[in-house]
Amino acid sequence: MSITAVLQEGFGLKEVTVKPLYGYANKNYLVDSSQGKYIFKTYSNYKGLLEVLEAENQLLLHLQSKGIQEIPKPIPFVDGSFLKVLTIGEQSNLCRLLTFVEGTFMGDAPLNSGIICSLGHYAGQLDGALLDFDHVALRARTWEWDLQSVQLNKKYLAAIASPKKRNLVSYFFQQYEYWVLPLLPQLRKATIHNDLNEWNILVQGNGVFGVIDFGDCAHSQLINEVAIMATYVFYASEEPLQWAEPLLGSYHSVLPLEEKEISLLYYLIAMRLCTSVCNSAHAATNDPNNAYASVSEEKAWTLLYKWLEIGAIKAENSFRRAVGLPKKDTPSMAQALADRKKHLSTILSISYKKPIFMQRAAFQYMFDHQGNSFLDAYNNIPHVGHQHPMVVEAGQRQMGKLNTNTRYLYDLLPAYAERLLAKFPKSLNKVFLVNSGSAASDLAIRLAKAHTGLQNLLVMEHGYHGNTQIGINISDYKFNHPKGQGQSSHIHKTILPDTYRGQYHKNDGTAGKAYANEAIHNIKSLSQPLAAFISEPIVGCGGQVPLAKGYLSPLYGAIREQGGVCISDEVQTGFGRLGDVFWGFEQQDVVPDIVVLGKPMGNGHPIGAVVTTAEIAASFEKGVEFFSSFGGNPVSCAIGMAVLDVMEQEKLQENALKVGNHYMALLKELGKEYPCIGDVRGSGLFIGMDMVREGSTEADTSLAQHVKNVLREQYILVSTDGPYDNVIKSKPPLCFTKANAEKVVDRIREILKGYKA
Repeated sequence: MSITAVLQEGFGLKEVTVKPLYGYANKNYLVDSSQGKYIFKTYSNYKGLLEVLEAENQLLLHLQSKGIQEIPKPIPFVDGSFLKVLTIGEQSNLCRLLTFVEGTFMGDAPLNSGIICSLGHYAGQLDGALLDFDHVALRARTWEWDLQSVQLNKKYLAAIASPKKRNLVSYFFQQYEYWVLPLLPQLRKATIHNDLNEWNILVQGNGVFGVIDFGDCAHSQLINEVAIMATYVFYASEEPLQWAEPLLGSYHSVLPLEEKEISLLYYLIAMRLCTSVCNSAHAATNDPNNAYASVSEEKAWTLLYKWLEIGAIKAENSFRRAVGLPKKDTPSMAQALADRKKHLSTILSISYKKPIFMQRAAFQYMFDHQGNSFLDAYNNIPHVGHQHPMVVEAGQRQMGKLNTNTRYLYDLLPAYAERLLAKFPKSLNKVFLVNSGSAASDLAIRLAKAHTGLQNLLVMEHGYHGNTQIGINISDYKFNHPKGQGQSSHIHKTILPDTYRGQYHKNDGTAGKAYANEAIHNIKSLSQPLAAFISEPIVGCGGQVPLAKGYLSPLYGAIREQGGVCISDEVQTGFGRLGDVFWGFEQQDVVPDIVVLGKPMGNGHPIGAVVTTAEIAASFEKGVEFFSSFGGNPVSCAIGMAVLDVMEQEKLQENALKVGNHYMALLKELGKEYPCIGDVRGSGLFIGMDMVREGSTEADTSLAQHVKNVLREQYILVSTDGPYDNVIKSKPPLCFTKANAEKVVDRIREILKGYKA
């Protein structure tokens, strides 16, 4: 039987024409007849669907009895039934007919506050009318498009081709599981439309007058209706929260929302977006020609990234304001400072003239207690991004299984060691795991002394290697501070090979060689040989100063010639941050004997390591047992593995190179406009901008502090360093984007434009 025949014989329609429409899971047709327009709906895969469609028909009839107009009306067959299984063509289909509701889709209309208020009011009336409607089929229905069953969509995560996007969705799933799931049983449930999107809402003038497509109706949490409706309203704006007040306020005036519902709305909106992109990815895999399934995917991704930047606290405060609730109580800054000072020493410094009371973070963003979103262009410890879901999940999973020390056998320890050592030259084949970069620096010096039998050490000017006593002994940044302990007799210091402020300026290898020759000359004049030389490839506390090109090779040779070993401190420069290399020492074409690792290894979880040669490890083994209570524990190893997984999946070293080059180029162009930028230096996402008094290399500390603190007021985090604290440093998480870099540089330009010394 043809569709035309079904319509004529089954419904008594005359002068019928039929036009196919796109559908997500079924085939729909626009029917024109002498009696009017209709929508004919067919379902080829209708097993288990009959009861749901019966419930939908009853729901539509119920709404009409409540006076809700301009919604589809079920049309019975001539025998009085509303549903029939018929053979159309050669396929069996479940069939039904609905009236066609004329109108302009909200998706085709420019949004304004009138439409948004009207939508909230209409939706409140719609949901209010459904409060006394119930159906067992809707209660029993469980599927991906019901937000209370949103975790069913996790099976589609693998269909999202981009690891970065996939991990963004995973992050929001984790947030949902943490914040929403425990409260879900406490929320009000009712029958809801469940799909108030811009193509199901009809507008006329400045008002909403109708809603179509009740095919997703569900018995679910009432707030899910609001979340779904808000999602599609927010699609249409660069500033999504501008519509919160008219939408939620008008809905609330008709059907009041509860405070605990408002508290979860941010995450539910995120989950609707995640449902959309997961199903679009799945549909693209199974049916790449279905344009309907992916029509909103680009908008969903755009809003999901905006949603990440907005953050939960700011969104909730906006929602609370919309329904007349006050901001949630949070401790004042004064109270937070008082609490800190009550139990902690003031020797622990706080960043910025106006401190920040942080509450949450995600990827390259941090959120304070007021909900302000900060772009983190500074914190290099969350290497792959704050609260990265793969890292969080790895730690949580392993914590639930086993966490012990290295005196027991477990597979994660050798597995992580093998994975980590694969990133190094073959000669560096032994690893000692500890729980901080400071502990790693301390251990590296012990290894060097045990292997060489020597005590004297050569350190770099302005170098910093940790907070242990040995770490302070070898850190010029600490021992040479006006309040420092002074330089120990067994410590010798070499001049920082700085091609900006130093004696030699050509960074083509000649300056590096000249600096190295001076250091070698000084080494030869020492009365005792050196056990080791330790330096960072880029000296962070020196002002983000890269060692001059060609510096390390001759110096390493001289150190080894007199019996010492060479140590590269990669705590800040390692793990792909520099972009063109995985380890900073590779930029100097050298292979150290010992490498110190820390900060980025665990993405905020405390992990450190010393990587060395089998020969040096064997020398150390002749002494007393080495043991670290936490070093190499299963949780740390799982997290360390996850960090490496993320780097590979998201190609973060490549991102550091591309974004870093773009960032540096923008800053150098800015330096042409403003001579107060004396130098821009670094590599990848390890960047320093040296602020000077115009026409000289004299450090301008006050300007650097001004830029840092004004950026903080504009919700961008950077810091300052260097001997004169005049170098603005930027070492963001490696998920930083070109757009992020452009935002930072644009803000710096505005600050410099308005600066008066």
